[in-house]
Amino acid sequence: MSTGPGAHSAPAPTTHDPCKSSMFSSLKVRNYRLFFVGQVVSNIGTWMQRIAQDWLVLSLTGSATAVGVTTALQFLPMLLFGLYGGVLVDRLPKRRALLFTQSAMGATGVALAALTLTGHVQVWHVYLAAVVVGLATVVDNPARQSFVSEMVGPDQLQNAVSLNSANFQSARLVGPAVAGVMITGVGTGWAFLANGLSFVAPLIGLMMMRARELYVVERAPRAKGQLREGLHYVAGRPELIWTIVLAGFVSTFGFNFPVFLSAFADDVFHAGAGAYSLFNTLMAVGSLAGALLAARRGTARMRVLLAGAVAFGTLEIVAAIAPSLWLFALLMVPIGMFGMTVNVTANSSIQMSTDPAMRGRVMALYMMVFMGGAPVGAPIAGWVTDAYGVRAGLASGGAIAAAAAVTIGLVLARVGNLRLSVGWNHGHPHVRFVPREAQEQLAAAA
Repeated sequence: MSTGPGAHSAPAPTTHDPCKSSMFSSLKVRNYRLFFVGQVVSNIGTWMQRIAQDWLVLSLTGSATAVGVTTALQFLPMLLFGLYGGVLVDRLPKRRALLFTQSAMGATGVALAALTLTGHVQVWHVYLAAVVVGLATVVDNPARQSFVSEMVGPDQLQNAVSLNSANFQSARLVGPAVAGVMITGVGTGWAFLANGLSFVAPLIGLMMMRARELYVVERAPRAKGQLREGLHYVAGRPELIWTIVLAGFVSTFGFNFPVFLSAFADDVFHAGAGAYSLFNTLMAVGSLAGALLAARRGTARMRVLLAGAVAFGTLEIVAAIAPSLWLFALLMVPIGMFGMTVNVTANSSIQMSTDPAMRGRVMALYMMVFMGGAPVGAPIAGWVTDAYGVRAGLASGGAIAAAAAVTIGLVLARVGNLRLSVGWNHGHPHVRFVPREAQEQLAAAA
């Protein structure tokens, strides 16, 4: 345990330039390596269950709205209780918390598999399973996010956060493909069972970790006002609050892919579960590329976040009007890449800018906004899809995401007295915000 008896002082961090670190440098840390391998296995199972769950609900009801409701129920607990989960994570030993939450999610997968394989599954069973997983996620997500710093320390944090996203997206390459084969071959129940059993891997990894090699982080004592303290902390730091606001808009309106992709596969292109699996796999290719590129970057910059969100939203609009299945499928690659750029840049920026003692609460707020947007966005996306068509739903989501990025960029520029500077640097376009005084001096010198 990170702060339990026998936990030693943190190892002396190795001085290094993050801009020059290797893409996989944090995997040299044994504890993080165990964590990483366990998460690869469980993430594959998680993606299998996501695909199987969405397809099962669509098969049982024939309604995109029902798929949206399932997604909403899974993320609703994060929206309602996410901040309290962050308070708990700052108080609890994170490794012990993860052992509990990962066990609960594995048991849910096994239970859903039993119902499906015996032919007794009903839609309300899937809804209930989604709620249970959502409740476990309230603690699991901020615990996993903030536990990274205890495994690798501050010098490797940026790299490890990016590799976590690459880990998730690597599993996304395998999970949907395997799920598509299993759904068409033997049924959704086996995908649920595979997910339940996959949690054995992270549980073993957590138990094999060496407590003495974890970086000690002082746990917050039980006290009143800790939730309010976390909110005040974020409100007083513009680099945190604006990043969280933008992530909220993008996730709420742009990341409703369980609704959009299943409807495109079934209603627009009439191609079935195989096309749905293909869309998810190609998006994962782009997402993996985006995560690995982020692992090579030394810093997480606001302009990268804003540009990524604009590109992400614009590409969704283009995909919404794509006339053919293959053009739509190919657009999933850059959509995945820019979507992951937004995700990783926001996550890394927040973790690097937050005091370790507050990280659980801040990450809980970020995850509450980023993941908790689904209970708001998914039913809306499902309703727009059912009422006006999935093309209108995807286009409107992309337009809102891009507009939010542009608006926040203009607000930040105005608040910071900045101006947009466009030029060329070594033959490449160079776009950045600079202080107005500097822009005026450059103009005068020219």
